[in-house]
Parts: sequence; structure tokens; C-alpha cells
Amino acid sequence: MQSFRTELENPIVEKDIIELEKKIRLFKEGKIDEEKFRSLRLARGVYGQRQQGVQMIRIKLPYGKMTFDQWRRICDVCDKYSTGNLHFTTRQDIQIHYVSLDRTPELWSELEKDNVTLREACGNTVRNVTASVTAGVDINEPFDVTSYAHATFEYFLRNPICQEMGRKFKISFSNTEDDTSLAYIHDLGFIPKIKDGQRGFKIVIGGGLGAQPRMADVAYEFLPEDEIIPFAEATIRVFDRNGERNSRNKARMKFLLEKMGFETFMELLEEEKTALKNKKYKINSTSDAPELSCKESAVTINETEKDFQQWKETNVIGQKQAGLFGVFVRVPLGNISTEISRKIVDDLEGYIGNDIRVTINQGLFLRNIPEVNLPYVYSVLKKYGFAEAGANSIMNITACPGTDTCNLAISDSTAVTKVLEQTLETEFPELVKNLDISIKISGCMNSCGQHGMANIGFHGSSIRSKDKRVMPALQVLLGGGTIGDGIGRAAEKVIKVPSKRGPEVLKYIMGDYKENMKSEERFNDYFDRQGKMYFYELLKPLADLDNLVETDFVDWGRDEQFKTEIGVGECASVIVDLVGILFLECEEKIDNAKEAIAQERYADAIYHTYSSQVNAAKALLLDKDVKVNTQMKVIADFDEHYTVEFGGLIAEQILQINKNEPSREFALKYLSEAELFLSNAMKFRDSKLVKTPL
Repeated sequence: MQSFRTELENPIVEKDIIELEKKIRLFKEGKIDEEKFRSLRLARGVYGQRQQGVQMIRIKLPYGKMTFDQWRRICDVCDKYSTGNLHFTTRQDIQIHYVSLDRTPELWSELEKDNVTLREACGNTVRNVTASVTAGVDINEPFDVTSYAHATFEYFLRNPICQEMGRKFKISFSNTEDDTSLAYIHDLGFIPKIKDGQRGFKIVIGGGLGAQPRMADVAYEFLPEDEIIPFAEATIRVFDRNGERNSRNKARMKFLLEKMGFETFMELLEEEKTALKNKKYKINSTSDAPELSCKESAVTINETEKDFQQWKETNVIGQKQAGLFGVFVRVPLGNISTEISRKIVDDLEGYIGNDIRVTINQGLFLRNIPEVNLPYVYSVLKKYGFAEAGANSIMNITACPGTDTCNLAISDSTAVTKVLEQTLETEFPELVKNLDISIKISGCMNSCGQHGMANIGFHGSSIRSKDKRVMPALQVLLGGGTIGDGIGRAAEKVIKVPSKRGPEVLKYIMGDYKENMKSEERFNDYFDRQGKMYFYELLKPLADLDNLVETDFVDWGRDEQFKTEIGVGECASVIVDLVGILFLECEEKIDNAKEAIAQERYADAIYHTYSSQVNAAKALLLDKDVKVNTQMKVIADFDEHYTVEFGGLIAEQILQINKNEPSREFALKYLSEAELFLSNAMKFRDSKLVKTPL
């Protein structure tokens, strides 16, 4: 078979892509365990779809940024390998679907020609680093957080400390106390502060949504800017070593904090500081002054033109750079075709800044637009159907793909979103300017659509009728949202109703709020005043199953009768490694450590060495059928079960990981000890293998 080749100039990226192609071949030849291969491809942005035999590809856009050339490149790749549809996500990524596994290395190689990566877009890794889309242009921000988000993305990309964690790890940077990047639902959230003339960040940790939402704890009210990446590194190292690895439902960092307690967790971070690659990490901040050479358009629109005026009121903001404006673009369900994308790119390039951001509500933010060009931008967007007002209002509902493509989804979240938006536009058109209420929908309880922090949230579910037939349902949640400065509130479950009654739920809630709210009373204040039981009683008639019709048993957007079909969730997959594969990994990690030492990357070498020893210990524990759920448990249990064979000192040897400075001397010593341990472990296992006579 001819070896796979790329045309890339970056040898690290090229090696990564060639390695993916090699592992795909080995997997198809039956030489790599399926679970291990899943972990490898997920860390390279390749995710199995609900439909068998095809993949979803997640394209990683740090803080949602792309240039015109990158947008074109993504379109070209989507046309060549996918279906011609781009899907913007709440994590500021782009997803494309129905891709053949065999073609993913070639696809990745094409993307990297414009510096677009798939690496660590999925899997148990540090996911896409998100940030407020108005970073760098917001008149209220203390400083531009873009360079800090980018430095964090670069620092942890391919970093050995976060390649095989127990679960995913999410980081966000908000640019003001409004917290538009939702720091409070992230494993690590950063909010910029200035103290005594020095830049720094408020840091919150341990937030998350899912079936059991948790709002983040405050780690620091202020941490100087050059300490934020060392703090993040220490956090990830502690999470990697102590986090749950067997039960995926308990493996996020929020559960580790609940288990060990905030103070204990912070103490472990202090203990980790000695071993950090950098005690301080200087980040070169970007200039707030954009480099522009925009053409001026001659297009004009009468300011009395109603649609244009409403668009300006709801979708346009003035930047802190005098004379420049930003435009939010409403993209229904986050879906836009490559054909329309190219036309928008071709028409807008040169008239706006070369910096487009994907927003967390699945739209776009166009930046650095001279005021004279706003009519032209509006005319372009209107021509292609993307000039709808209310980009950040209640009218723009966020939704994950649901049962369209996701393995975990229980019921539809996209077709119902369209109906709910139509309901709002018909019944409550005045809400197009309402920025207080957010509606978010997920196809299951995992909250990819962020329903768990919405003012009005829905997630897909199912219920049984009195004759035991299953029908699609929506769990209704109310009262979530952002308070500000790293503080938020989780939505409360109120009631479950048949999915086809979703529009009526919205009419009941919004009609009641409109009729009974006090002057200027915000929705969450109204929810708190009335109480959860008030809304339960309000919606209770819609949960009545005595008056069902046949269409209640058919989900939105479908023709066939509903049935629950839940697959294996891959983003949250747990790695279940076989003993032999673990030993092969140990050898790979030893080789990685040697390469890192040769390149004077001593901290990386030490972590590769540590991982090799943990895997070797885990392999022998699996050989005895000893179940372990954290790396620390692996280390402790190994000495307990192999005291005689290995002297009961392996834990002390492995745990040198955070007791020494990352020097060449220690890296070489630690590697030598690890090689000896691995050799002895493999010999021991070989001696215990009994060959059955033929």
C-alpha cells in the first residue's frame, strides 16, 4: 500500500496526520482495539454519527475566529468531503457531517493549508478555547482577551498533560463582567480585571451543565496575567491524575471538586507548582487598533426603511474604535451552505475587517466595519437571507443537532426550534428587541444546546401514554441564566410535556409573563417571584395524557412513529484498554519522552514518562481484574497487589512527577527508572501467560 503523504510545511502537523492515517489502516486490519481507536480519532476531531459508517468532523476555531481565506478553505473541504452544509456550534466550532473515515486524514491535511486544525476538537482533551466574540472591540472591556485565549489554545494543543484525561476539559474567556462567554459553566473560566494598573483575571473553576449542572467556584478574584497559564496547567495536571476514569457520568472536573472539596483541590494545585513547565508565562497582548484598508461602498439605504432600522437596532454595535461597527448575523440553527458562504465572503471581503467570529449562539459576528459600509453589509446579508433582526434576542433560539445526527439524542431539537421561533414571531413580535430572555434546546439532558442555563430551556426526552406507547417529549426548564462576573444560575426542571405541545408551552409562559409581570420586571425575577410550582400548575394541562392524538407519537420533522434509539456518546467516551495495547502505548510514550529530551522539552518528557508508568501499572492490574477509576488509584493499588513482585515502592517512584523541577537531570533519571519498570512489568506478564497445548 502506498504511504500517505501531505504537502504541509509544519512537520509536527504532518506527523500527526500521517499517524492518523496509519492508525485507521491498523484499525481496519483488526490490529487496534475499537475503544482505543475511538479515543485516538476523537482527539483528532473525528466523531461517529448516529448514521452508521460516516463521521462528523469538528473543525476547531479558537475563540471562533476565522479569516476569509479560512472560511473559503472550510467550504472547499466541506464540498469535497461532506455535504455542502456548515454547522456552527455553541463551542464556536464548525461541524461537517457524513464524512468517510478513510478520507479524514486527507481532509485534515487540506484544512491545515490555511492553518485550520481538527486536533483535540473532540475526545477527553482540552476542547476549543472559547471567548467573547466582541473581544477587542467592546467599549466596556478592560482589555482585549483575544491574545490570552489564543496563548491558552496554543499552550495546551498537543500538550502531553491533556491527551488522555478521564473526560473533556473546557476553558472560556469573557471580556467583561457581563460574562458573555459563560465562565460559570466551564472547567476554567477567565474574566479580565485590572488591579493597581496591572492586568489579570478573575478565575472560576469546576462549572458544568449536563444532567447535574454545577456553577463554578471562585479560585481567584485576581490572578496576574502571567500566572494564568501556569494555574491552568496545574489544574489540568491535578484533574488528569485524580479524575474519575471509569464512570463517564462522574468524570468531569465538577465531580472531582465535589468529591474532594474545593480547599483540598486548591492544596493539590499548590503541590503541583514545583513540576510546572513555567512558573510564569508571559503573554504578548494584541493591539486594540485593527489594521484596515477597507473599500467604501456607495450603497445607501433610507434610514426610515423599517427592516434596516430594526436590524441596526438589534444586530449592530459600535466598537471602541471610533467610526467602526460590529454586526451580529443570525444563522438559523447554526446552518449555512457552502454556496451561500462563498457568496457572502466574495461580496464582503474588502468592505469589512478580515476577522469573522462564530458566536456561542451559533451565529456570526462581523467586525471592523466602517459606518459608511453598514448599508452595503445589510444589503449583502439580506440578499442571501441572513439579515433577520434579533440576533441576540429571544427570537434566536439555540439548539444542538439532536436526532438529526447525534448518537445521544432522544428526540428532535431542530425542527421544533423552527416552530418555536415561528410561534414567537407570530404571537410576540415585539420581543425581537428582548435581550433578557434566552431559549435553548438540547436533544437530550447533556445540554450541548446549553438548555441547563437558559431562562427557558427544553431538552429531548420521552414519555409513555396510558396504553404504554412511547412518544417524544420535552422537559421544560426555567430560571437559568447569567448573573455576571462569573456567577450564573442553573435552570430548574418544571414539567415534562409531549413534544408536539412545545409551542403551547411557549405561548403559556410568555403570555402569562406579558400579562402579569411588573413594570420592567425581568423574566428570572418574575420566575423567582411566582415560584416553580406556579409554572408547574400553569403548564400542567399540557402534560395531561388523556387527550392524545396520533400525531403526538410522531416527532417534529419526522413521518414515522417515534421510538427511542440512543447510541454510545463519543465526546464523553471512556477508554477501556486491553493489556497488550496498554503496553504498546507505554513504549510509545517512552519514545515520546526520549524525543522531548532531545528537543530540551523536559517537562513534556517527564509527563510522557509518568504516563508510561501509569499505563504499565494499569496493565498489570487489569491482568488481575482489579478495577481502578483514577490514576492515583492505579498507583496506590499497584503497590498493594504487587508488593512481593515489585517491592512495594512503585508509587513512590511514579509520584516523583510533581516533586522535582523539570530539569534534564531529573528527566533522564525518571526515564531510566520508567524504562526499567516497563521492562520488568512486560517480563512479569510474559512469565504469567500460560499457553494452552494444542
